[in-house]
Amino acid sequence: MTIAAGAVALTGKEFSLPVVAALLTILGYSINDTIVVYDRIRENLRLYRDVDFEEVVNASVNQTLSRTVLTSFTVFIAVTALYMYGGDKLNPLSFCLMVGVVFGTYSSVFVAAGLLVIAYKHLGARYVKT
Repeated sequence: MTIAAGAVALTGKEFSLPVVAALLTILGYSINDTIVVYDRIRENLRLYRDVDFEEVVNASVNQTLSRTVLTSFTVFIAVTALYMYGGDKLNPLSFCLMVGVVFGTYSSVFVAAGLLVIAYKHLGARYVKT
């Protein structure tokens, strides 16, 4: 969300109410993707109790990766069509959504899972609720 807001500011596009709506949409989209990855990790931790935590996280990310990439690609195509054919009023909104979908997908798949592994290593299983 921060990167999308920064991209809007750097390009000099109008920061209006539709851009705020796009930022909130990106936030919800990223949170949903993160929940999907974390839910798969939680399910796999119950199934594979003997496997190392990092391996379970890696397998869980791999299991959800194709779904996430396909969903994000479909959304990106729709938003790109809005950017190209939406006119001047939809241009800032669709630009913000294009940037947000790319970076939101990256952060929810790779950054969120990595932060969970780091938290598990430093805090232990007691503080990382799964």
